[in-house]
Amino acid sequence: MAQKALLSVSDKEGIVDLAEELIDQDFEIISSGGTASKLEENGIEVERVSDLTGFPEILDGRVKTLHPKIHGGILYQKEKHEKDIEEHALPELNLIVVNLYPFERVTREDHEVEDAIENIDIGGVALLRAAAKNHDRVSVVTDIDDYEMISEELEKNDGRIREEVRKELALKAFQRTARYDTIISGYLNEKYGEDRLPENYLVAGEKVKDLRYGENPNQEAAFYRTEYTGESSVLKAEKLHGKSLSYNNIRDLEAALDIVKEFEKPAVAAIKHTNPTGVASKEDIAEAYQLAYECDPQSIYGSIISANRPISVEMAEKMDEIFVEASIAPGYEEGAVDVLKNSKNIRIMELPGWDPEREGFEFSKVSEGLLIQDRNKSKVTKNDMEVKSEREPTERELDAMEFAWKVVKHVKSNSIIFTREDHTVGIGAGQMSRVDAVKIAKMKSRSDTQGCTMASDAFFPFRDGVDEAAEAGIESVIQPGGSIRDDEVIEAVDEHGMSMVFTGQRVFKH
Repeated sequence: MAQKALLSVSDKEGIVDLAEELIDQDFEIISSGGTASKLEENGIEVERVSDLTGFPEILDGRVKTLHPKIHGGILYQKEKHEKDIEEHALPELNLIVVNLYPFERVTREDHEVEDAIENIDIGGVALLRAAAKNHDRVSVVTDIDDYEMISEELEKNDGRIREEVRKELALKAFQRTARYDTIISGYLNEKYGEDRLPENYLVAGEKVKDLRYGENPNQEAAFYRTEYTGESSVLKAEKLHGKSLSYNNIRDLEAALDIVKEFEKPAVAAIKHTNPTGVASKEDIAEAYQLAYECDPQSIYGSIISANRPISVEMAEKMDEIFVEASIAPGYEEGAVDVLKNSKNIRIMELPGWDPEREGFEFSKVSEGLLIQDRNKSKVTKNDMEVKSEREPTERELDAMEFAWKVVKHVKSNSIIFTREDHTVGIGAGQMSRVDAVKIAKMKSRSDTQGCTMASDAFFPFRDGVDEAAEAGIESVIQPGGSIRDDEVIEAVDEHGMSMVFTGQRVFKH
């Protein structure tokens, strides 16, 4: 008896070729709606679902395959259901080929909610789940990229699909429907939900690529897309040159982008192990790079360089003087890419359509759990600063404080940075003691720190951090405040003739 295949696809790409292969392998084709019409137009004999079930398609195609004869023909097990098979004349459906309405694509485009709702597939999901459940007998295909594999499998195995392949296809189908429902849930929560962090928060990842390894060679890793937003991200970047990105490259590129997105004026950041080695903002992008470089010319070697403006030839020539792992920018001036290619190991990434906005959540995986939080959009302007010192900050110091706050929130805690009004001078990152972070910022400073501003991501628990900064020549401080020893810290600032402001916002980055 001929095998039967049910074909019902939203995306018709490749379906005619697959159907012709199935006919060659003595399959009978059952189909409905637009898929049946497409096959018939190409001379392929099709049994319409409505003819098989004796029930027409209704509700403008909302109900086509939702029928006991179809689902019974998929779900029955011969040894258990002989009575039902005979009584209801259930067909033996052996292969189900379904891809779903393009809900995800529709919601990424300009649309009305009603359009999105109409693109929630019901029958297709039911077919996939039924076939995947009964994979002991039924093969299910939901990925166009698998059509060629299915054709080869049938040719090699006398028109049959092996058990191990059916298992792989079933798993893939359940992954597909789970992701599909997760995307719908997320969309409807955004439109209808009152709680941005609902009782059940679902995350669906679509693999972009396998990575050579994770943070270290003994760790397996892959890169997944979890959501589509309007922001410029590493996922949207186009590789113009170089080897594939590594796990660490991607983490560092993300950190580098986050910093330069803080600035409306041209800005450059150099990143090493997700911390900046230097950040600067100048009208000329090459000058900004030079100042970022001078903050720590030793650590910048092997770093990731980001810019929020196209990279100029002059900047590229300066970058070519050292080893750079990767660069990412909204574009590159003519000739800049050719200059950067001189470094054979650099990855050159371009982000056209620059959008500095940050959207969505941040995630951290812990054992048996998931931590979710808002992106840190903390911004502090001069008007937000509360002066706590006897001496009022100068206009130059206020400018430096604004700049420093944009950077310090992107440095791992405990973090201290020394800056001037448009560039970092010293960075102390990731210390268990805040005074040690001050000492490291002082040690890492390659230029004179006299007159610089110090920024702290959280309050000073003791005055020792201020005393240490004063020895380095720091003249102004920006910090959140909130310590039980704030009075002691303020007293230290006044003793040293510094100015200091509180922001009232802590910006830890763990």
